[in-house]
Formats: sequence, structure tokens, C-alpha cells
Amino acid sequence: MSDQDHDAIEEERVEEERGLTRRDVLVGGGLLMAGAGLMGTPVAAAATRRASATWHYEVITHGAGDLFWVVCHNGVNAAAKDLGVTATYSESSNDPQKQAQLIDTAVAKKPSGIATSVPNASAISDSLKRAAQANIPIITLNSGETDFQKLGAITHVGQDEVVAGQGAGTRFKTEGVKHLLILVHEQGNIGLEQRFSGAKATFGGNVTRLQVTGVSDLATTQNEIRAKLQADKSIDAILGLNPQVGYTAYQAAVSVKSTAKVASFDLSTDLLKAIAAGKILFAVDQQQYLQGYLPIVFLFLNNTNANTVGGGKPVLTGPGFVDKSNATKVIALAAKGTR
Repeated sequence: MSDQDHDAIEEERVEEERGLTRRDVLVGGGLLMAGAGLMGTPVAAAATRRASATWHYEVITHGAGDLFWVVCHNGVNAAAKDLGVTATYSESSNDPQKQAQLIDTAVAKKPSGIATSVPNASAISDSLKRAAQANIPIITLNSGETDFQKLGAITHVGQDEVVAGQGAGTRFKTEGVKHLLILVHEQGNIGLEQRFSGAKATFGGNVTRLQVTGVSDLATTQNEIRAKLQADKSIDAILGLNPQVGYTAYQAAVSVKSTAKVASFDLSTDLLKAIAAGKILFAVDQQQYLQGYLPIVFLFLNNTNANTVGGGKPVLTGPGFVDKSNATKVIALAAKGTR
């Protein structure tokens, strides 16, 4: 055997140990492009695990305690399992400084990539700048559609919140209601502000904004809504910007015998059951499972195959709408933790 042959064999062995052989990279990429069905085959799964054993991702979101993020977390875990990588999920409360600290902690771990929500871009921009300086690829998710490029992210995964709000406002307009109460449960969250402005723009009637306590204290939130409905009998429609707040609005309306029609953003089991029963009009669905799943896939492809996605545009997961026509089907999927 020549020295050149020996060197070639040794180089191939090292590459295999690193899990970065051309075959494995192509198999991993091919699996992703072909769909989840191929991921289940033993040979393909084994090849992917070999190719990706060294990759680790950090995911940081806001909204701790919100059921919405449980489904997003499920998406993160499922993607990591499918690809044979590891992912750590961290949540802050609605505290931008705390989220920045979590990102700093993630950067110090030198992960293969970071995915983060962006409820407040200015608060986390320095932290993400440090990630970019460390050559850690970034993807934003959920909130941050208008900020991802200046934050150095490859792309953003989420819905266009203004368009989603416009869709909700239009649906209420077709119901013939005149006075819409919109419940805002997080101060300073740009995504909620965009939902509000979008709904107000297309509703066409009287719109009232009510700042409520939110998911941290739903009993207080219900009392705040009850008081507003009792003080203003002209309110005939309510829009929650979160499923727990939306369902709480329905409970508040029932408790004061208000006939106001209720709808909400995002999904929960209680909300879906009420929609199926015709008690709540609809929910705007941004498919947060995808907001957890897709960033891991995109970061993995960037690591292994230098792929970028979006072409400078966000990758949209919504809006979709769940109403009485499809609520039962979605309830079955929600029971699995994927909707």
C-alpha cells in the first residue's frame, strides 16, 4: 500500500468518526427533503444519527408558563430526536433582560446554533451580536419577523402577525358585530401589537383595547374582563391574543351573561372544545409546533450542508384558522401535543 493510499484511508476514517462523510451528509439532507416518512426507516435513521451526533442547539423563548410554548417545545424535541441531535430549551418570563441573559448563557456553551423568539429586539440584540461574532448560526422564531435580518439570523420562522390580525378583524366584520374588545396580555410584545393593529385595521367598527394581567394570574384577568363588559354593554365581540386569555374571556362573558362573540389567537384544549361546541367562533392558528421543529432542521442543514432558507424572507407557519368545521380533527392532534 502506498503512503498516499494509507493517508487517504486514514482521512476517511477520521471523517467517519466525525460523522461528516459525504454519504451521511447527503443522507441527512435527503431525508429532510424527502419528508418525515423516510426518517422512520432504520437505515436512514442510523445514518442520520451518525451524521449528527456532534450537533447541539440552544432554543430560548419568552412566555414561561404559557401553554402555547409547550407545543413549541414538543416541536424542538421531535426535531432533535428525528435528526439525532441534542437541543436545550430555555424559557424566560415576559422579561427581555432575563431572555438576554439566557442567550448569553447559551452563547457561552458554544452550541451549533441558537434559535430564539424576539418579543423585544433591542433587549437581546447585543446578546445575539455576541452569538454572531462567535460564528454561531441564529434563527428567530415566533416573534421577530421584522427584526431577524438586523439581528444576524438566517431566517425567521413564524407567522406575519399583522396579516394574522387582519384576518381576525375581517372574520369579526363578517359576523356583523360593532364593538370589538381586544385583550393585550403582555406589555412591549411587538407581535401582540401587530395583531392588535391588524385586527383594528380591518374590523371597521369600534375597537377598544384592554391591557390584562395575562396567564400569570387568570383569575385576575377574568375579573378585569368582567368589569369591562359590565361597564360597557355595547361590547359585542372579544378577541384574545392568547388561548388561555381567549378562553378566560369566554368564561368572563358567560359569567356576566354577555352575548359577546369570542375568538382567540392560538390553540388550547379548552378553546378547541368550545369552538367545536359552537361557543367560541374561531382561533387563529400559527402552528407553533413548526416554530419549534423547523429551526432545528434549518440549523442542522446549515451546519452540515451550508444551506440557508427563506431567501431573505421569513418562513411562514400561519395564519390558519380553526373553526367549527375543523376543530374536531385538530382536537385529536392537540391531544398528541402537536397542535
